Amino acid sequence: MLRSILAVLVGMILWDILWLGSNNVFFLIFPELMDLEGPIDNAGILLLFMLLSVIFSVIAGYVTVMIARRKPVAHALVLGGIQLAIGIVMQIQYWELMPVWYHLGFLLLLVPGYLAGAMLRRPKLPSAQPVEQVPEG
Repeated sequence: MLRSILAVLVGMILWDILWLGSNNVFFLIFPELMDLEGPIDNAGILLLFMLLSVIFSVIAGYVTVMIARRKPVAHALVLGGIQLAIGIVMQIQYWELMPVWYHLGFLLLLVPGYLAGAMLRRPKLPSAQPVEQVPEG
């Protein structure tokens, strides 16, 4: 149980570090497109943010399952559920600053990203061995 809690916490912290770090980099690189107090309506930047969110979700899901070592789907769903709840609160806070399609896309892609990462890390099933042919006779 402790390993599961630790795994989910690490996944959450990892996603947050990657997300906040990438946002800070974009604010430094594209200050004209990333007004800290105004709306962000550049579709290219918003699509890039959505893509990064999915990539970070896959990485966090993978690391979470790597730490948990069991029940990959369950751990990814717990992580995804918590992050989705946090994401809803955050998107509501910034609702007026970005288009609706961004908010909805961002939220709808979180859990599938975590599940994809979990599936990449899940234990592989052993491959079937060929059956030896016994000569008749």
